[in-house]
Parts: sequence; C-alpha cells; structure tokens
Amino acid sequence: MTIPESSATMESNHGASSDQKTNIETIEDTPKYQAFETENVAGKDRAAELLQNSHERIILSESDNKRLLRKIDLMVLPIMLGVYFLQQLDKSTLSYASVFGLVKDAHLGGQDYSWLGSIVYVAQLVMQPIIAYFLVKLPTGKFAGIMVFCWGVVLSCMCLGKNFKGLLVARFFLGCFEASVAPTFIAITQMWWRRAEQTNRNAAWYAMNGVTNMVGSLLAWGLGHIHSDKMKSYQIIFLACGLLTVVFSVVVFLFLPDSPVEAKFLNDHDKVLAVERLRANQMGVVSTVWKWEHVTESLLDIKTWCWFALIFSISIPSGGVTTFGPLIVNSFGFDSFRTILLNIPFGAVQIIATMGGAALATRLKKKGPPLILLCIPPLIGIVMLLCLKHDKANKGPLLVGYYLISFYPGISPLIYSWSSQNTAGETKKKTTTAILFIGQSAGNIIGPHLYTTGEAPLYRRGLISNLCLFIILIILIVLTTLYLMFLNKKHASRRQQLGKSAIVVDRSMMNAQERAIDDSVGEDTGREGGEKAFDDETDLKNEDFIFVY
Repeated sequence: MTIPESSATMESNHGASSDQKTNIETIEDTPKYQAFETENVAGKDRAAELLQNSHERIILSESDNKRLLRKIDLMVLPIMLGVYFLQQLDKSTLSYASVFGLVKDAHLGGQDYSWLGSIVYVAQLVMQPIIAYFLVKLPTGKFAGIMVFCWGVVLSCMCLGKNFKGLLVARFFLGCFEASVAPTFIAITQMWWRRAEQTNRNAAWYAMNGVTNMVGSLLAWGLGHIHSDKMKSYQIIFLACGLLTVVFSVVVFLFLPDSPVEAKFLNDHDKVLAVERLRANQMGVVSTVWKWEHVTESLLDIKTWCWFALIFSISIPSGGVTTFGPLIVNSFGFDSFRTILLNIPFGAVQIIATMGGAALATRLKKKGPPLILLCIPPLIGIVMLLCLKHDKANKGPLLVGYYLISFYPGISPLIYSWSSQNTAGETKKKTTTAILFIGQSAGNIIGPHLYTTGEAPLYRRGLISNLCLFIILIILIVLTTLYLMFLNKKHASRRQQLGKSAIVVDRSMMNAQERAIDDSVGEDTGREGGEKAFDDETDLKNEDFIFVY
C-alpha cells in the first residue's frame, strides 16, 4: 500500500540510538522514492533541501504525527497567543483611555479621536508591502521579536503625549510595528501545521481579542483606580501595557523558532518529520527567494481580490466597534468603571464565536457556511440598537444587542484561514497576505469615521452602514465559494490531461481517524501527488493543489 501523504516514508525512530538508525533504509536504496529528489534545489522551498540531505527512509507514523503536533502546539502556539494578546491590549488602550478622560485632557474635538483610531491602520496599510518582503528575506522568529520590542517602546512613550499631534505620531509608529503581527502569524501557521489544523490555530491566536476584552478591561479597571499626582490614569495604562510588551519581546526573540528547518526544540530526525507531515498541504514550508512572477500571479488572481473584499467588508464594522465600543456602552447610561467592566462579557462572546466558528469550519471542512452563520447575530444586534430606545428601561436589551454584534470577530480568522489554505508559493503567500491586510487596514481606517462623538448616543450612521456591510459580506462569501469550486474542476481537468486521476484525496484536511480509514482502503486512485509540494510552486500552477471552499 502506498503512503499518500509523503513522497517518501520515515520509520518512527525518535530516541533511537545511532546503531539502530543505521538499519534505516536510505532513499538511494529505494528507487520508489527517487522521483522526489532534486539535483538542484535553487529557488525551491528550504524543506526540499532538508529532505534531499536526509538519507533516512521516511515513514511518518500516526504516533509520530501526534507527538510532533503536541510538541509544536506547546512550543510555538503559546508565544503567538501572548504576542497577539499584547497587540490587542495595546490597541485597546486608546478606548480605555477615552473612558478615563483622554478626550477632555488632550482637547480632542471633531474627528480627532476617530483619527487616533484610524492612524494605526494607515500605518499598517503603508507597511504591508515592506512586511511581505521582510517575511520572505528575514528569519521569522527574530523579525517578530524585534517588532514586538519596538511597538512596546512606542506605547510606553504614549504616556508623554498631551495633545492630538503627539498622540497621532505615537499611534502612527505603533501601527508601523504592529503591522507585522498578523501577517507573521499567518506565515507561521502555514509553515508549522497541516491545513486541517490551521483553522483552529488561527482562531486560537485571534481569540486573544476576546481575552483582551476580558483581562484588559479588568487591568484597565484596576490601573484606573491608581491615583497619582504626576500621571493621569490613562498615562499609567499606556506605560504599564508598553513595559509589559517590552519584557515579553525578549521571550519572542529567544524562543520563537524561524521555521521547522531551524527549530532548536526539534532534533534532526524530527525536523525531517515535521517537514514531511506538511507535504500534503502542497504549500511548501519556507523559502528566502523573492519571486516577482509570484507577485504578478497574486495580483492577477481573482481569489486574492475575493479575500481583499471579504476582509475589507468585515473590517469597517470591526474598526468602528473596536474604537467606539466602550463609548456605545457608556451611552446606555453607565458610568466609566461599569462601562469598562461591561466589556468583559463582550470578550467572552468573542472567544465563543471565534473558537466555535473555527471548530465548525474544521468539522465541515468548509469555510462558507460557518462564515454566513457568524454574520447573522451581528445583523440582529445592529437592528436591536437601531430600533430600541436608548433609555434606562432598555439598558438590558441594548446590552444584549451590543453583545450580539460581538460575534463579528469570529469572521476575520476564518477569512485568514480561507486565504492561507488556498494560496501556495512562498512569495505569492506573502504577497496575498499583504493585500489581505491592506484591505483590513483600509476597512479599519474607514470604520471609526462612520461614528462620531457628536452622534452619541444613537450612532445611527455607523450602525446602518455596518448593517449593509454584513449583508454584502454574505453575498461575497457565496461568490467566493462558487469560484473555488470552479478552480477545483479546472485542476481536475488539467490532471486528466496529464494522465493523472481527476479525483485527488486531500489528506491535508483529514483528521487522524479519517487518515487511518484512508490508509486501510489501500487504493492508489486519487492518492498520487506530492512531487511539487516543496518546489515553491503556486496554487494555480500546481495541478495537485486542492482548493478549500
């Protein structure tokens, strides 16, 4: 029986002695596996070089797969969770500061506060092409550590800002350094986990939005009670969160690995296994060669602009609610401290929506239906806020409406996964991710400006525009799904023309039980492929690539 998810197979021998390892067959001794060797790996994925230099016969057992997955989850994921928590906490400091008197003390009027929310995303929009290039050319872990350190320093300095101009400059540089986080995490997720595993991992780090709203609200509440003759409450919040980020940046720099090929927590044997388990992804692992033909393909690929439109549509409501959320709750008639505490259930709903949506998408192996389901609660919530009278009698229903809107954070990580799981080729992956986050940044720039402090307490313009965007989002999800189905049919036809099976089993989306059943069948039909997995080939060029809709 063939082993479909690898071009070669590696016996489980972790912990084996050198004498035991000499009994392992070499690739050269096994003609069946020579088709996957290359004499020249220039321009290919670095995983190709690692596999070429390994003379072990590669058999990836399910026990090895589970062991490696557990090790990766314990060594890589916690660092990602910590960084994303701090990023969202640092972003939220502005909304916390607004409740503790920043607007009045800094003499913010008109659109000033909205611009403080938007300028971060202006910086992120400008930085995305640069970030995309750096993610290909620089070591991922070290790059992430330096960026975290820089934004922590900038946030600490925000306590010195006493007027609109000073705060605007600080927020711009904060956005420049924070621009790297989500694109870096998408790249890390692609290089460490199988496609079936990626959705839940993306959701895990993105769920830190909800954790931030819970823990961050309590932190802001506590820091807000500190009385100082020299510093305002919001200045203490800026300084404390900034210094915490600086300290954590050291952890990121020292312990976040650059890729499976360089990971210090894996021995040489496990590095090969960690790479081989990703063959079925057909997406490669890591390459440091920038390819302009990948950039061109990404720009001309209809899928790229589907992701752009989807993330743009959800980011406009996200930007507005993130910046004005506490002020909306404050408009229901609650004082500053109670407003901060009432943001905690908002965070809990975000976690449930984000992880629940990811779990459903993983179970269905589809992104379209869960995305549509996640659009429904915000639609209901917005209608409630628009229709209910803002008075003391309706405080409870108004809060329910606000919490229903908080289902929207579950949408963005599914779009991230949808995009990353349907894009191959190192430079194309980074370029497509950059375009995705340009769309997100543009949406977040526009979002806060649909709300103004002068429209309190109803904020009708912002809420009505958000209602329309959720409807548009549902339409875009349907159209994207239909296009991906078309691409799968196109690749099936191309495989037939090349003498391959039109039907290909996508083992990258299988769980352990499904892989065991597939192994027991022992049929070769639809199980070939993998030759181009580490050739740094794009999804449109690799006929074995299967699109996930």
